Order: sequence, then structure tokens, then C-alpha cells
Amino acid sequence: MNLSKPLLLGLGALVAGNIVGAMARGSATAQPSVPQGGGAGGASSEGGLVGGLGGLLEKLQNAGHGETVKSWLGPGQNEPIEPGQLHSALGQNTVSQAAQQAGMPEKDFLSQLAQHLPEFVDKLTPNGKIPSLQEIAAALTKK
Repeated sequence: MNLSKPLLLGLGALVAGNIVGAMARGSATAQPSVPQGGGAGGASSEGGLVGGLGGLLEKLQNAGHGETVKSWLGPGQNEPIEPGQLHSALGQNTVSQAAQQAGMPEKDFLSQLAQHLPEFVDKLTPNGKIPSLQEIAAALTKK
């Protein structure tokens, strides 16, 4: 899987918070973000803007994409997801923040996320198990 650095930063913002962003920038002291003020728009202490990979998958499932998500977790063909479906499931604030972190327009971020998210989740969950924040950060920063 060959993710661009901007998409890597946007995915990191979604699922792993500041730990991936700091690692991608070469900081040796990467720490997960801790929400300031506990607002719904801030990063979760469990990882990223959506509460880690589990939170991202839960948001997609709750938005009616459960069968699609299930296809990414198990063996077999990964079902696609459309940029508009991701936008609806994640919400405007989350999309805006992740795209800003990626340094790209929202439309481009959603397009790339839709293209790469199924494979990303599939590779991180080879046994159907959602990895820890540290496992995600290691996988995202592996060259």
C-alpha cells in the first residue's frame, strides 16, 4: 500500500491523532493527542478525530455501511465506498479537520480516502482484529 504523505497525515488525524502526525514529521517524542476541553470536534484520547480505527469503523457502520466495513475486515473482496458516503458518515467538522491536517482540499482528501481506506483497513485487520493505536502508528509510518 503506497499512501501519499498528505493522505497519511489525514488518516493519522482520523485514527491516530497527533502520534502519527508527529512520527511522519520525524519527531522522536510522538504522543497521542489529549482533547482540550472535551469538545466533540477535538481529538479523542483513544486516537484521532473519530476515536481510533474502531471509532472510524463504528461511524461508518452507524451510517449504514456495516456490510461494506465487514468486507474490509474479513477475507475476500473489499467493497468500495464513495467520497460522499464518507463525508456523510464522518461529518463536516471531522472531514474539514482531517483535510486541513492533510493539507489538501476536502474533495481531494475524500476522494483519496475512499480509494485507499478499504485496503488500509484490510491490511491493518488481517485477522479481523482492530489494532491498537501503537500498531496503527507503526503500520502508517512503515516504509
